[in-house]
Amino acid sequence: MHRFFVNSEQIRDSTISIIGKDVNHIKNVLRLSPGDKLEVVAHNIVYLCSLKDFLDEELVLKIISKAPGTNEPDVELVLYQALAKGSKMDLIIQKGTEIGVRDFYGVSTKRAVVRLDNEKKKRSRIKRWNTIAQEAAKQAKRDYIPEVKGILTFEEMLECLKGEDNIIVPYEAEENNSIGHNLRNIKNGRINLIIGPEGGFEKEEIKRLEEYGAKIVTLGPRILRTETAGLVAATIILYKLGDLGVI
Repeated sequence: MHRFFVNSEQIRDSTISIIGKDVNHIKNVLRLSPGDKLEVVAHNIVYLCSLKDFLDEELVLKIISKAPGTNEPDVELVLYQALAKGSKMDLIIQKGTEIGVRDFYGVSTKRAVVRLDNEKKKRSRIKRWNTIAQEAAKQAKRDYIPEVKGILTFEEMLECLKGEDNIIVPYEAEENNSIGHNLRNIKNGRINLIIGPEGGFEKEEIKRLEEYGAKIVTLGPRILRTETAGLVAATIILYKLGDLGVI
């Protein structure tokens, strides 16, 4: 069943209004008809609805039932991803959303190939990435749309990490401290995953992260690309904490 997201303002007593680009998608791509059922999510509540009225720029849905969403991980996994070139960031946002990442930040590190110093370019990229996250959330039947919250400098990221208990940093030079070992004593439901750039973190950056309580871990003997490392680490974390349905 197809899933869409709405704001609370679009929900009335017994109906929900669909507006914007979703109207065209439902009418002309999915070609749904009056009476067809679909799911609508607002603030982690899932509404089962049927199509009622087709208007020019609005669709009216009749609410059949509602229930709290059950598709979100218990742990809030926030991915701080060093900026990657080309379409790699698009892939990271899309697949990270599918896996269960809660929110994203782009990070400018010393070895990052990509530099986004222009505020207009930053806003444009963030808007694009949030659109990708929204579409991926629909496809994956998430109960929450992950947000790309911003593009940070390394120092700004450290400020965000102040007071955080669970900071995990995969690093190619680490050989013994496994990511699994560091998931055994999670203190709360939030994990901050920090992924380095294509050239890797500099030693000075790793030292700074350690000063903020980060656990520097290995993902195994093979060197992973930046667009692979975050997805592998996120999968391991959600598997170890019981969210991926694998016994």
